[in-house]
Amino acid sequence: MTSPLAQIANVVLFLGAVVVAIPALYLAMLALVARRGAAPAPRADTRFDVIVPAHDEEAGIAETVRSLLAIAYPPERFRVIVVADNCTDATAERARSAGARVMERVDPVHRGKGYALAAAFDASASEGFADAVVVVDADTVVTPNLLGAFAARIAGGVEAMQAEYGVRNATASWRTRLIVIAFALFHTTRSLARERLRLSCGLRGNGMCFTHALLRRVPHRAASIVEDIEFGVALGLAGVRVAYVDEAEVLGEMPAQASAARTQRERWEGGRAALARAHVPMLLRHGVERRDRVALDLAADLLVPPLTWLALASLGGTMVSLYVAHRGGSIAEPAAWIVSLVALAIYIARGVQLSGLGARAVLDLAWAPVYALWKLALLFTPRRRRTTEWVRTARGGDA
Repeated sequence: MTSPLAQIANVVLFLGAVVVAIPALYLAMLALVARRGAAPAPRADTRFDVIVPAHDEEAGIAETVRSLLAIAYPPERFRVIVVADNCTDATAERARSAGARVMERVDPVHRGKGYALAAAFDASASEGFADAVVVVDADTVVTPNLLGAFAARIAGGVEAMQAEYGVRNATASWRTRLIVIAFALFHTTRSLARERLRLSCGLRGNGMCFTHALLRRVPHRAASIVEDIEFGVALGLAGVRVAYVDEAEVLGEMPAQASAARTQRERWEGGRAALARAHVPMLLRHGVERRDRVALDLAADLLVPPLTWLALASLGGTMVSLYVAHRGGSIAEPAAWIVSLVALAIYIARGVQLSGLGARAVLDLAWAPVYALWKLALLFTPRRRRTTEWVRTARGGDA
């Protein structure tokens, strides 16, 4: 006969398995649905302002501007505008020399990418040249079809779009190679699935496009450290889904060193957690009351923990439950935990397939335990003070 203590342990293990299996199965469902559809034929009947928010980006801003000016789109129908926001270096001069228009912004109080974008969007609207704005980060190069792909969606009635977001310095280190896989999971796999399901793929901060008609209805006033996710939530609450433009790509440079990766990781995960606390109840209420699938999915996306924590919990729970079962416990608990492991394996396998790395991706995944240990170590080191100011992340190309 099982002791009361063992019964309690079995119940706790089973409930833990359910808590982990729900997001794991959600991710597996997205992986199974993720498929590329036929892209619409590119068009050239929309006028764009391509906004490049930049803070102390003198090292790479010229290359980004040259990449944008080389887009295969009628040059009279788009402008490249660099917002040199509170810069202390030669960002403005180098952007201007490369051929961009430059908007210099100095505001010691309202600092950050969100404020820079709001100012640039307002200026673009007041000048009346553009029908839509595109946001490209200052460390990025783009594929030549970017504006043509956006114009095709706009002609079909789409008002908010997100291009495929990839890694420019993929081979810089084992960290950047893992980021390629992570982006294939978080950006490509989830976005392909949501596009097929007519949900919102969300915003990634780089490679975004909005029509001015939309911005008049839903002004960009997001100023948190994850302003892209914040504005994506605002759009969802307004009944607007973000369409995924998978045939056009923006390639951003990722941090290759541990110290820079830590800063970026704390900002991403800390910002998402804060937004989840602030907006998930509202999204759930909105989704239930209006039967809005987009709002419900945005809430689900914010509630899914980072993949590292899900994988560690799933693996740890499976090992503990197998040990308990070996000592005479029930087999129901390990079976439930194994479900989450299989679901995560399906999700990761699809991401590896979509990463384009081929067999090399399997070898790169061998670094995943090292990355997981690094993230665990961060839990026991002092956290940096959170800030909404624009803190530039050191990247692989920095000297």
